[in-house]
Amino acid sequence: MVCPPENGKQITKETGAGEQEPYRVAALYQFTHIADPEAKRLPLLSLCEEMDIRGTLLLAHEGLNGTIAGPSDGIAAIIRHLESWPEISGLEVKYSTSRSPGFLRMKVRLKSEIVTMGKPGIDPRSDVGTYVDPEDWNALIRRQDVMVIDTRNTYETRIGRFARAVDPGTETFREFPAWADDLAADTDAPKAVAMYCTGGIRCEKASAYMKQLGIDEVYHLRGGILKYLETIPQEESLWEGECFVFDERVGLGHKLVQG
Repeated sequence: MVCPPENGKQITKETGAGEQEPYRVAALYQFTHIADPEAKRLPLLSLCEEMDIRGTLLLAHEGLNGTIAGPSDGIAAIIRHLESWPEISGLEVKYSTSRSPGFLRMKVRLKSEIVTMGKPGIDPRSDVGTYVDPEDWNALIRRQDVMVIDTRNTYETRIGRFARAVDPGTETFREFPAWADDLAADTDAPKAVAMYCTGGIRCEKASAYMKQLGIDEVYHLRGGILKYLETIPQEESLWEGECFVFDERVGLGHKLVQG
């Protein structure tokens, strides 16, 4: 995805004298091998500041993750820059709009993991669950033999979740492996699980871990809740409530309209 598509209704911020300034939000990630994240940090930060972009981007040897907001042309410039890296191919990006920049400043951070699970050796590039497109998700989670698992944390699940979803009750993603260990060790462990998260990144690691634990069928929602809400009409949706997002909008509804 090089150029951001027009997703949903454009929401704008009044800036005075009848002028309006739109803000575009991009949630993005990719698991890939970045040999020297530190060398990429400052050039990326400088370009974000030049293009008036705010938000947070995480760089690690295992890839890239973050959410940024700003003018549409600025967001497009950052996506082009990232996709020019030889390590980046098939960058996962979800676009929405906002009434404001959503973040106070721009941060590009070096991390050991782009989503912190605390389990070395989990590599979604080599072993991951089966991706399920939003159009096929409803049929899957209606299956009575499938356990639907929300891999997000409790403060996120409180404002919205899928019908029938199990909430692991975690405060951080680091707690998920212990919950999954207990699930897999149970004599009534499910043969099939369907997992989801905000944008898809947590499920990449969670599904890889579930497969490592020996769960027979492991599925996860491609593009996460955001892609589902963007794609599936509200009258056909099995989503209840809003989707928590990590900026000042707090929650998004169907068609990614601010809640």
